[in-house]
Amino acid sequence: MKFILLAGGSGERLWPLSRALYPKSLIKRDNGKSALQNACEVLMNLASPKNIITITNISLETDTRLQLKEIMKSPIVISEPLARNTAPAIASILRYLKKSKRDEVLVILPVDFVISNNKDFIETLENAVNIAKKGYIGAVGTKILKPETGFGYIKTSEVLKFGKKVERFIEKPDYKTAQVFLKDKKYYWNCGIYTSKVSVLYEAFTKYAKDILDCCSSDMFNENLNINYKNYEKMPSISLDYAIMEKSDNLVMTELKSKWCDLGSWHSIYNESEKDKNGNVITGNVLINKVENSLIYSSKELVCVSNMKNIAVVETEDALLVCDKDRASEINKLVKALKKDNKEITQIHKTVFRPWGYYTRLNSGEGWLSKIITVLPSHKLSLQSHNHRSEHWVVLEGNAVVILDGKTNKLSKGQSIDIPLKSKHSLQNPYKEVLKILEVQKGDYISEDDIIRYEDIYGRVKTNK
Repeated sequence: MKFILLAGGSGERLWPLSRALYPKSLIKRDNGKSALQNACEVLMNLASPKNIITITNISLETDTRLQLKEIMKSPIVISEPLARNTAPAIASILRYLKKSKRDEVLVILPVDFVISNNKDFIETLENAVNIAKKGYIGAVGTKILKPETGFGYIKTSEVLKFGKKVERFIEKPDYKTAQVFLKDKKYYWNCGIYTSKVSVLYEAFTKYAKDILDCCSSDMFNENLNINYKNYEKMPSISLDYAIMEKSDNLVMTELKSKWCDLGSWHSIYNESEKDKNGNVITGNVLINKVENSLIYSSKELVCVSNMKNIAVVETEDALLVCDKDRASEINKLVKALKKDNKEITQIHKTVFRPWGYYTRLNSGEGWLSKIITVLPSHKLSLQSHNHRSEHWVVLEGNAVVILDGKTNKLSKGQSIDIPLKSKHSLQNPYKEVLKILEVQKGDYISEDDIIRYEDIYGRVKTNK
């Protein structure tokens, strides 16, 4: 079997905590692990790492690979050059697996789920795999607990010995329709988990989404498993549900035995979190008075709430969200509006974590940007250069070693250095204390993608054919 983890989503319904360049799948929770890591650890009870394939966006590849390396030695990560939803992602993987000429069973899963019992979950997956072995496409559904507009639904029909025939899919209904589904035992929440033989799913793509399959080719991957841009730019942006599952008459559903939750909204986070005596979920620097059944989250600043019920308040360094907790899944409408006016705030946090530490953006203007860079003890940044910007560094705390065009420079608190355009440089902290520097960037193009890496202890140097 091959397990396919879909980890390329931006998590808009969890904004402002989830951003396009650091989404919900990578955010670490109370147990110190992300949704991506938790999902992989569950699957490692069923398969070796060589049979677990994670597909993500090229902008998330580095962080995805680094997180997976914390729990497995050699993760397999396929990266998409563009966001094209789940159908192109699965079609690409089918083309990748076709090379082996083995008709394996695929288990396709999202990463942003929580289950209550690993044993029951694994048993459910085994049932779904048996459905796939019989030549069907297996789907996993779970009982509806309440009207939910943020989930997809499955309507079943005939009851078979090994599952229930799927009559149709319904994607994120309105509230009144969701209330109707709650009362009808033929309807289930769609967990977004599918199983199929490679040949069966390939045939379904040939029948229902040949335009996507025609964009795939045997040479569409480079040696790093990055998908060729020319292949992907031609593909439509469409989900696997819309492209295949809603059209196929060959689906059988198995019911999930474990309690399941899609951590896709602040409402679902609230449901899965421990609550105080008044039904509140409180995180961070928060002061409340007469607040009930609410989620209040602060990343840094003091958040005070008084005389409120059923609300969600989420504070990050650069944004504040306040909404009806029970309708929190609708904030993706706000995010779409923000993309038009202020795209950056939907893309990236002010504080961005990296394997060597983190940086915090302070301010920016036309042709310049300032940030604080924090390098942990015994860590260092890659040897790199920039084609569009120069940099000026001032040591604020600790001591720095700066490699600049082959020369080693040692700087202490208060000292500074200029990094000219296109020069090869590396910031290093071989000491026991944390290093903090002020960085000012100046140039005609200020962006994190203006980095050419030559050496990197975290394996982020690209090699191309």
